[in-house]
Amino acid sequence: MLGTAVCLTLAPAAVAEPAPAEPTLVVAPDGDDSAPGTLAQPLRTIQRAVDLAGPGDVIAVRGGTYAPTVNIQLRTSGTPAEPITLTAYRGEHVVVDGEQMPHTPAPLGGSIPRAERGAIHLAASHWHLVDLEIANGPYGIFGIDSSNNTFEHLVTRDNYESGLHLQGASGGNLILDLDSSGNRDPRKNGESADGLAIKEGSGTGNVVRGARLWNNVDDGFDAWEFLSPVTIEDSVAWGNGVNRWGFPDFAGDGNGFKLGGGDEDLPADHVVRNSIAFDNTAGGFIDNGNPGSMTLDRNTAWRNTGTGFDTEDSTSRLTRNLAVSNGTDVRLGSSTGSGNSWDLGGDWDDSSLVSTDPSTMAGPREPDGDIPHSDFLLPKGGLEIGARL
Repeated sequence: MLGTAVCLTLAPAAVAEPAPAEPTLVVAPDGDDSAPGTLAQPLRTIQRAVDLAGPGDVIAVRGGTYAPTVNIQLRTSGTPAEPITLTAYRGEHVVVDGEQMPHTPAPLGGSIPRAERGAIHLAASHWHLVDLEIANGPYGIFGIDSSNNTFEHLVTRDNYESGLHLQGASGGNLILDLDSSGNRDPRKNGESADGLAIKEGSGTGNVVRGARLWNNVDDGFDAWEFLSPVTIEDSVAWGNGVNRWGFPDFAGDGNGFKLGGGDEDLPADHVVRNSIAFDNTAGGFIDNGNPGSMTLDRNTAWRNTGTGFDTEDSTSRLTRNLAVSNGTDVRLGSSTGSGNSWDLGGDWDDSSLVSTDPSTMAGPREPDGDIPHSDFLLPKGGLEIGARL
């Protein structure tokens, strides 16, 4: 398993552009909730700014740590032409620390009322959350029946459930350049805290791009019982499913990308492109009982304890994927494909790769927010298979 050398706490990547517009409302640690919310006279709490905001408004949060005792509730929707933006002020480092909220942690076997899930609880649409770090919450961000939102350059770490979780009627959401790590759930001994979960619901048009999902107690990405296609691109999941917290009766799964499944396995045609799963305690890319027709193109599974690509229960199409040094490289079942490493034949092992040094994966992002570019897991000889990041 990948060790602590890449178990880092990262600040959000610097946003290449300034805030999308001049702030409508400003929040600062030394502000006053009776103030007008200007740069010279800022508000003190994010919730007060949220309560005042309407379509088209920009809430700019000055650098510092905000530690509310109850979760921040986003319930007013923007519009397609005028979303509501919640962002760090001009790239300053903002942390929302949920440690003082209820359910941090909930007791073993306990439950979290839906309205209290998330240090940020989103029950609205057309929001743009940018350049924030959310830690130690009862979930990091929890969205329910929330559509057409953008989550950009966020860090969700060390929360007491999944880092970013969307469920219910939630479609058209864009998750861009998310870093989600170290999330765990003592109340379930690791059964359900993922880096990113889009689960138990439906809604078309959800896209995940440029995510790093690592060292979470359960899975990197989980689409359990989400019945509409989700598209994942240019993302990495590693080190998931390790009991770093010493939970008894450990229940973490440890998949990189869990692409469905449920108490009743219903089809969902998810798409995964140009992504990497490595050093997870279970599978790399798995259908988890999803009988749909998924598309997996130009992905890499390396050194996962279980199966690199497991599509035994689906009728998926796999093209130009690379599987090396997994417990089992591939289980296709009725799935088909071409141009994959197992189609090309030959002996595939670590010596077939340009680099097996994962240290760049958790390094600082590129100026544009991209995952650091490297030769990690590229096949020798310039073969056009596997992910290129």
